[in-house]
Amino acid sequence: MSNKENVVSQFGKNAGKYVKSKGHAKGQDLTVLLEIVKENKNGHLLDIATGGGHVANTLAPLFEKVVALDLTPKMLEKAKEFIEGNGHTNVSFVQGDAESLPFHDKTFDTVSCRIAPHHFSHVERFAGEVYRVLKENGLFLLVDNVAPEIDEYDQFYNDVEKKRDPSHYRAYKKTEWISLLEQKGFRIESFSVFKKKFLFEVWCEMMALPEKDKTELNEYMISSSQDMIKFFSIDIKDNQVQSFQGEAMLLVARKERGGKLKPA
Repeated sequence: MSNKENVVSQFGKNAGKYVKSKGHAKGQDLTVLLEIVKENKNGHLLDIATGGGHVANTLAPLFEKVVALDLTPKMLEKAKEFIEGNGHTNVSFVQGDAESLPFHDKTFDTVSCRIAPHHFSHVERFAGEVYRVLKENGLFLLVDNVAPEIDEYDQFYNDVEKKRDPSHYRAYKKTEWISLLEQKGFRIESFSVFKKKFLFEVWCEMMALPEKDKTELNEYMISSSQDMIKFFSIDIKDNQVQSFQGEAMLLVARKERGGKLKPA
């Protein structure tokens, strides 16, 4: 099964949970995104990998038109119910691939993507496609989980994510994102990181992780080095992981006027 097929399978089965998920429906990052776009030209917004539709729902009042795009049809259904249920009539829903966007060049004033690129198998294509569909001086808003800069910790975090969710491809380092986007022709306007606490039981339930796999993941985490346990603040009680701490970023980039699209 390809990674894209994994994504459709995993999120199709669990679509409803993501609309209601506190980790996705809430968050200071949504408030920050709202403040950022208030200062921008707000004609057309594309929200890539919209998931439960939380970014599109939050930003819809500030845009003339919004396109919510997702690879998973069932996820789009749930997002549509959620967004239209909140009274937004300016949002359209498109099934599509973040690495091959079904839109003309220079279509959107703003592109957003939140808590999704770690599922993309070719982020360089994704970044190139965002650049292509943005108008000159367009804004790119990116929120995602990131891996530590230290290779050993990077490997551990991505292993943990993959054991919990087969559709996880890779959480990239902060420096990898900055380098990639600048190479594609973006100018980084701001970059912030924030801690992200994962409650183990809730986190596993989001993906309906089978009990056997959950037990193996728990054993993998509690048997890791003390250094690893300390770095990720893994809370263990009675040989059971209660929670651990990761990190996410909020990156704001601008498509440079006259910049040249770098090949994927």
